[in-house]
Amino acid sequence: MNTFVREALLLLLLANLALTRHPKALITGPHLLEPQFIFDVYLDDLHVERFNSRAETPRLEHCAPWEDQQEPEYWEKRTQDILSLVDIYKDALKKMLYFYKENESGYHTLKILMSCDVLPGGYYRDGKFQLFFDPNDVLMLAVNKSIWLAIGKAATYLSQEWNELDFAKQMKTLLECKCVQILLPMFQHGKEILLRTDIPKIHVTHEVRDDGKITVRCWAVKFYHTIINVTWQRDGSNQIMDMDVIETRPAGDGSFQKWAAVVVPSGEEQRYTCHVYHEGLLEPITVRWEPPQPSVPVMPIVTGLVLGAVFIGAVVTFLIWKRRTKGKERTGSEFKSPWEYQVQLRVCPAT
Repeated sequence: MNTFVREALLLLLLANLALTRHPKALITGPHLLEPQFIFDVYLDDLHVERFNSRAETPRLEHCAPWEDQQEPEYWEKRTQDILSLVDIYKDALKKMLYFYKENESGYHTLKILMSCDVLPGGYYRDGKFQLFFDPNDVLMLAVNKSIWLAIGKAATYLSQEWNELDFAKQMKTLLECKCVQILLPMFQHGKEILLRTDIPKIHVTHEVRDDGKITVRCWAVKFYHTIINVTWQRDGSNQIMDMDVIETRPAGDGSFQKWAAVVVPSGEEQRYTCHVYHEGLLEPITVRWEPPQPSVPVMPIVTGLVLGAVFIGAVVTFLIWKRRTKGKERTGSEFKSPWEYQVQLRVCPAT
C-alpha cells in the first residue's frame, strides 16, 4: 500500500511538472534590417532555454544549470530546428503585413506560443499552438480537429492558406511527437530540482496611504511549485472583491513569489488575516500584520541599574557602620571586629 501511494504521488508531480512552453516573438521595426526572432523555452514555469537571432552567435543556449548535461549535438540540432521555424514565421509576418498594407519598416510583433502536456511514461496528453499578430489578430490550432481558428482579418487570411498547405496536421505531429521528445530528456536531467517542494515564507507589510487608510500586503516568497493561493479575510469573511493580487512571478533564483493586498481603515488592521495555501504545507498558514513593539532605551535602564546598585551598596554600608558603632558604644572594649579577632588569632601562642 505504501508503494502505491509513493507512485501515485510521483505520477501527480510528473503530470504537474511536465509542461513545456515555447513562446516565440518575431519583431520588425525601422532599426532592424531583418526581423528579430526571440525563442524561449519554459519547463514548469522555469526558463530553461533561449535563442536570439540578433545575438553575436545565434544559437540555442541553456538558462538552467542542469541543462548543460545535454549532449553537444543536441544544441546544434535544436538550433537548426529553430532556424527552420524562423523562415515559416517570417513568411507569415510578411503575409499579414501585406494584407493590412502595412509598411515593413514599422514596428510589428508576431508572437507564437506552443505547448505540450505529457503524462508519466512519456504519453502525450494535450498541446497548444497560438499565434498573435500585433494587438488584434489571433490564430489558434484546434489540435483534435487539425483545423485553424482565426480572429481578425489577417489571421483568417493566413488560416486559409495554412489549411490549403495542410499545415495543421504538420503542427499537430510536431506537438505530439517532437515536443514530447524534447521534453522528456530535459525533465530527466532536472528532476531533482523540478520535483522538490519549497514551502513559502510569509510576511505582511504595512503602508499608510495619502487618504489616511492603510494598505496591508501579504507576501509569499521563496516557494516552489507555482501553485499557490493567497487571500485576505476580514473577521473571517473573504475579501476577494477588494483584493489586489499579482500573478505568481519568478524570483530569479528558481523560486517564485506572490502578494495580495487590501486597503483597510486605520486602526482596524488586526481584523484582517492573510491565508496562504500551498501544496508543500500540511495546513494553510494564517498571519496578520503585527505592529512593531515599542523599542525600550537600553542606556537609561543600564544607568538606572548601576545607580540603584550604588545606592543600595551605600545604604548597606551605612547600616553596617551604624550597627557596629552602636555595638561599640554598648559593649565598650569587649567588642572585637572580625579583623581584630583575626589579628589576635595570628599572635596567640600555640597550645
